[in-house]
Amino acid sequence: MRVVLRQATLIAVKDTRIFFRDKFAVGFAFLFPFLFVIGFSLVLRGQGPEDEPLRLVVATQEGEGGLTARMFEVMLGEAGADGGSVMAYEDALAATESGEIEGFVAFPADFSQDVISGTPTALEVVVGDGSPETRAALYGFARSLASQLSRGSVTFGTIGRFSSAEVVVLPPTFEAAAEDFVPPIRFEVERVGDIEPFQPSNFTLPAYLTMFLFFAAALSAEAIARERQSHTLERLMSNGTRRESVIVGKFVGTAFRGMAQLGVMWTVGIAAFGIDLGASPGAVIVISVLMALASATFGVMLASFANNVQAASAAGVLLSLVLAPIGGCWWPLFITPQWMQSLAKLTPHGWANGGFNKLMLFGAEFGDVTQEMAALVGFGVVFMVVALWRFRMSSSAG
Repeated sequence: MRVVLRQATLIAVKDTRIFFRDKFAVGFAFLFPFLFVIGFSLVLRGQGPEDEPLRLVVATQEGEGGLTARMFEVMLGEAGADGGSVMAYEDALAATESGEIEGFVAFPADFSQDVISGTPTALEVVVGDGSPETRAALYGFARSLASQLSRGSVTFGTIGRFSSAEVVVLPPTFEAAAEDFVPPIRFEVERVGDIEPFQPSNFTLPAYLTMFLFFAAALSAEAIARERQSHTLERLMSNGTRRESVIVGKFVGTAFRGMAQLGVMWTVGIAAFGIDLGASPGAVIVISVLMALASATFGVMLASFANNVQAASAAGVLLSLVLAPIGGCWWPLFITPQWMQSLAKLTPHGWANGGFNKLMLFGAEFGDVTQEMAALVGFGVVFMVVALWRFRMSSSAG
């Protein structure tokens, strides 16, 4: 074991010296990514979530003299026109289907009579494909109203004709005339501050760091293939260098270069771009390190399949350009369709970018990204196992 580590260290040092003497390789690894970060940060500057207030839409099938009319008047009147609105049931349903509104809470035609007589009634929540925030607000409003009206005795069912609707069964216990009705809950809109545009570099820098880290590691397979094709690896082996030493040495050398990329890009990102590492900077560092290790094993594994320099170069470029968009390096995964988000889970890029987005955009903490960390470890282990199984010292080996 000591011999393997010593030989691997010498190989890693040799590869690192060769790398830093190559000006093109250094520029590609350390300077080229910043061109993408700067470009896309400028394009996305000032973009971010719009500061739109929540609009609560309620619908009723009762006439104007019903209990719901008085409820809406008191409950929504103080919120103002922007806070909520009342629509006829058919109009609200059509608006939801067309995407004009994201959903509504509906009251049945016999709501007032059932409430006053003590007969169980139901609230209907109809939601479309809107934002999860609006969906949660509608369900929360219906549950709160149901809980107050029934004094905690609430059950939920399903309305057959709306697959996304929810029934709130209300066995009310109060008696009130429609004209004297005071709603048990109030709807108010309060502005607590502005939503600031997000910092574009908080997405672009980790995304392109992931892309170019794997890109550089994939291109390192070309150097390994060149040494195999020129019989350099065979000469090392004839001088007593073990096969395991070569594999570990190539891995350590690639991982060291990846760590250097991490250090430079995060340092420049914090100092020059003002990126925010979120609530758990330690988790960002851990994911970065695991990503560098996984990319290093990826490069060695790729070299184990390439028969010559041309094949290694083509495979490195092709895989890098394919895995980057799939893994969310060109656009945030959270804005893509669900099938693309599922496809990204097949790549280490997707897990790394998912972890970075959680930490740097959505305020996640260390414990929230343990799954992403475990996935990167899993990819690294699989890549290394394949490399140990497939790696060839000679170009003539099968």
